[in-house]
Amino acid sequence: MNALSDLFSLKGKTALVTGGAGYLGSEISITLAELGARVIIASRDIKKCKDKCNEINKQLGNDCDIHFLELDLMKKKSILHCFKQIDLQFGGLDILVNNAWSGNKNSFESITDEDWEYDINMSLNSVFYCIKRALPGLKKNKGVILNITSMYGHVAPDYRIYEGTEFTNPPSYGVAKAGVIQFTKYLASFLAPDHIRVNCLSPGPFPHEVTQHNQEFIKKISSKNPLNRIGKPHEIKGAVALLCTDASSYMTGQNICVDGGWSIW
Repeated sequence: MNALSDLFSLKGKTALVTGGAGYLGSEISITLAELGARVIIASRDIKKCKDKCNEINKQLGNDCDIHFLELDLMKKKSILHCFKQIDLQFGGLDILVNNAWSGNKNSFESITDEDWEYDINMSLNSVFYCIKRALPGLKKNKGVILNITSMYGHVAPDYRIYEGTEFTNPPSYGVAKAGVIQFTKYLASFLAPDHIRVNCLSPGPFPHEVTQHNQEFIKKISSKNPLNRIGKPHEIKGAVALLCTDASSYMTGQNICVDGGWSIW
C-alpha cells in the first residue's frame, strides 16, 4: 500500500530550484523543503539566495537541509560550474526545477533585438542548458524535471488590459514559454526510457508586489479569470508538491495551469 504521506515525501531527494529566492521561486523552494528534500537555491544574486536559505531555516527549523549556489543562466561557464558542484557535493539531482526569469517589459513596438535575444536566452535556452548539464544525475536517480512556464505560453495577452509598456507582457516571453512547453513534451517522450518524468506548471496572474500597487491594473487582470482575483504565491505549492513527488508518478509531458481559470475562456 502506498500511503499518501509516502507519495508526497521527498526525504532523501536532492532538488535544485533556479531563481529559488524569487517571488514564486521562494514558494517552490519552501514546498520542497517542507516535503523533506535537500534543496539547493541558485541564482546570480548569491546574497539573496543566502538570505532566503536563512529565512527558510528559521521558518521550518534548523533540521531542514537547504543550500545555495551561484548560477548565472546567461553564462554557460556558470551553468557548467554550478552543476559540477552539485555532482561533487550531492551526487547529482533527483529534481530539477527550471524557474528563473528576468527581463524588461516591452510591447512589440518597443522591444529591441537585444531584449528579444536576452529573453529567449533566459527563458528558453537556459532551460535546455540546465537540463543537458543535469541529465547524467537525473538518469542515475530516475529523476523529475519541472519547468515553470506561463499562461502566456499557451494563450495570448489581451491587448485591452495593457496600456503603454509599464506592465505589458513582452512578445518574447510568451514565445519562450511556449517553446518550453513543447520542449517539456519532447523530453517527456525521449527521456521516458530513462525513467525521467518531465512536466510543466503554468502560473496565471501572479503579479509582483510592486505591480500590485496599481489597483486599476490589478482590477483589470483580476476580471479576466473566473475567480476574479490574482493569485497568491502560496497557491502554486500544491501543484509543485504534486509534480515533484511520486504522487504524480504516472504523469509526464503535462502542463498544469494554476491560473484561476484564466485559460478556459
